[in-house]
Amino acid sequence: MHNIAVIGAGRIGAIHAASIAAHPDLTLACVADATPTAARALATRHAARVVDIDTALSLPDIAGVVIASPTPTHVDLMLAAARHGKAVFCEKPVDLDLDRARAAATALDALGARVLIGFNRRFDPHFHALRDRLRAGTIGALEAVHIVSHDPAPPPTDYLATSGGLFRDMVIHDFDMASWLLDAPVTGVFARAACLIDPAIAAAGDVDTARTILTTADGRMATISSSRRSGYGYDQRIEAFGSTGLLRVDNLAQTMVEHWSADGRHHAPVQHFFIDRYADAYRREIAHFADMLGGAPAMVDHHDGVAALALADAAERSIASGRIEPVWSGIRAS
Repeated sequence: MHNIAVIGAGRIGAIHAASIAAHPDLTLACVADATPTAARALATRHAARVVDIDTALSLPDIAGVVIASPTPTHVDLMLAAARHGKAVFCEKPVDLDLDRARAAATALDALGARVLIGFNRRFDPHFHALRDRLRAGTIGALEAVHIVSHDPAPPPTDYLATSGGLFRDMVIHDFDMASWLLDAPVTGVFARAACLIDPAIAAAGDVDTARTILTTADGRMATISSSRRSGYGYDQRIEAFGSTGLLRVDNLAQTMVEHWSADGRHHAPVQHFFIDRYADAYRREIAHFADMLGGAPAMVDHHDGVAALALADAAERSIASGRIEPVWSGIRAS
């Protein structure tokens, strides 16, 4: 059994805590949060103890630390956990500032850190199967990827004010997914964005609708459709186009039962919330962290986190310049 500390007792911390408590090789040993009442509520739910953040990072019996605290704390907590020899699972993004994230990646490498970054969509069984079929050559040579990622409704405006913006907060998942599927460094980014849904989002200095084109050195492309509001549920689709065919993952409905009649085809609505859509992915993510504690390499690490952040940075530069923007050359395929 590996003892795990969770730092951050909010919504995502609670998801990971439940997955840890349910895993046969992991024990949720302690919970820490800047708000003690939140830590106490989550710890009580899973019979864990409440500690302060410094203690969670330094306890000798803790093998791994899950960092689910606000983004500005990620770098410092990852580095502190690594200095104490802990394996680290940190939610995305690594940071909101690319230079700071790059410096953190260098420091984590120097420490020999074992780091998993929370790009949970890589662990979705449907997307993972799509990638496996791509690698097996099911549709020949991959030529283009199309990703649709539309939230059901915008988040609260007070969240948007500290989120880092659409590209760093939301589209960063799709940047990572596109890089993972293309399996090559992205060299150019062209983006367009607008505020079409809620004027309050514009007042917060953000956008709510975007289209982004990523290109690789050999000319292959990924297009990403992003929106803070679909009006019909959590829209999560991927299409991959190859030299001999198409691979596609469609939306998951609340149930997969369909009724066909003379009136047509009837089926349940699309799943409405990310927690439901990616429930399997979150569990598989924690299972992979358990494997890392047993010696397995991280499937998505701090370098991948920096790579996705660099694409977000390039997308924002493209919106400002109106041009295809180059991407920092340190990005690697993974």
